[in-house]
Amino acid sequence: MNEEVIIEIKGAVPRMKNLAFKSPLNWSIRKNENWAVVGPNGAGKTLLIDILTAKHALKAGEINTLGNQSINKIVKCVAFRDIYSLADIQNSYYQQRWNAGDEHEVPFVKDLFSKGDKAWMDSLVEAFGIEDLIEKPINLLSSGELRKTLIIRSLINKPRLLILDNPFIGLDKKSRALLNDVLEKLSKLEKVQIGLILSHPKDLPQSITHVLPVKDMTLLPEMSGDTFRADQQFQTELFGSAPKGITDQLLYKTENIPFENALELKDILVRYGSRTILKDLNWNVKRGEKWALLGENGSGKSTLLSLISGDNPQAYANNITLFDRKRGSGESIWDIKKRIGYISPEMHLYYLKNVRCLDVVGSGFFDTIGLYRKCNEEQEAVALEWMKAFGIDHIKNVSFLNISTGEQRLVLLARVFVKNPDLLILDEPLHGLDISNKQHIKSMIEKFCTEDKSLIYVTHYEEEIPDVVTQRLTLTKRTD
Repeated sequence: MNEEVIIEIKGAVPRMKNLAFKSPLNWSIRKNENWAVVGPNGAGKTLLIDILTAKHALKAGEINTLGNQSINKIVKCVAFRDIYSLADIQNSYYQQRWNAGDEHEVPFVKDLFSKGDKAWMDSLVEAFGIEDLIEKPINLLSSGELRKTLIIRSLINKPRLLILDNPFIGLDKKSRALLNDVLEKLSKLEKVQIGLILSHPKDLPQSITHVLPVKDMTLLPEMSGDTFRADQQFQTELFGSAPKGITDQLLYKTENIPFENALELKDILVRYGSRTILKDLNWNVKRGEKWALLGENGSGKSTLLSLISGDNPQAYANNITLFDRKRGSGESIWDIKKRIGYISPEMHLYYLKNVRCLDVVGSGFFDTIGLYRKCNEEQEAVALEWMKAFGIDHIKNVSFLNISTGEQRLVLLARVFVKNPDLLILDEPLHGLDISNKQHIKSMIEKFCTEDKSLIYVTHYEEEIPDVVTQRLTLTKRTD
């Protein structure tokens, strides 16, 4: 093996047929190279990295490392799904995200950094600007804060190659700039190299020297980072065209229950121990209004939405009215949810159901995480039509756990729309989607949100806000 090569795949073919690319895999990462694997959702990007790091057995080919060192010693990978490891999330349920009373049982951020070199960890905490999170329990972190914490923890042992799977999603503008700066600094350190998995070309940092495009389970010819950035035509061809979108048949009429206000919040207060997340918040969303809910990571956006959806138990200690009916006046949580279509990074994180994708979409009729009731023929037909609209009907019979993170997001988005809700609550709905799917889903939201539909839309990207949005509420991170 060339002594300049850090790690390489030579003629690799996975043992399991469903993991096979269209041809054997060949790829080398050499010293002083910083790579990005770029391509559309479902192209095989994450699978390629899983094969590189020996997560799948091979029936042919080999994976070699510098000095025959352990792959786990040389490479550290960080993906959205790895957030599970921070606080044993997989053994909890979705609503527990908001039950934070037993803080003594939950690790604090500082506990995750206690095993590393203190000076090194302090420098990373400062570089990422998370000094205020050190004394915070893990279960009170926003999805963006969790992502930053996970990246820092992955750097404790100073891996030779750090691979980050879509690291910019879920981060506000300030945090994205900080991450770019950190990646630039890391790329200049001796014996530290960067690898990124990206679904959007604009996320490509200047520190990336090489790009490996991936499409349709095929590795395309490698190119320099500068060549990829300059070739707009290639980027367009790489990500392809969007599916057909919403048909008029999908915009069917549901039971028309009149209401004036989709949402009324008065003097909202949310506290966890000595920490105040929201205070003196008042907000009114009238029927047909389209709002953008904005604010930096940790400002309380997801907490606010959890109150509206009924997932947060503090909802019943606050003055909340939905569809002109005051919360706590005898309605069940299912009464609340049946008129709301809701997606969030937290919901995606907790959705660990080994069921086929069509059933995941169908579960939207019943507002369950997992299908606990079987769809009738009409409901299943509607679910399939929504999958076609999202361009994912080809994975209808595939397990939700066996598709990419971007494809999972599309499945969960289709789940939101199946029941034709009166109020859409979309918390970072384009999280992890490639450029073509971002444009497509944005246009679908605009077509779906007719004059009677209300919308609450959360994003950290100005260009992702649908054109139908006319009003904004911006939250500020509290320090008390």
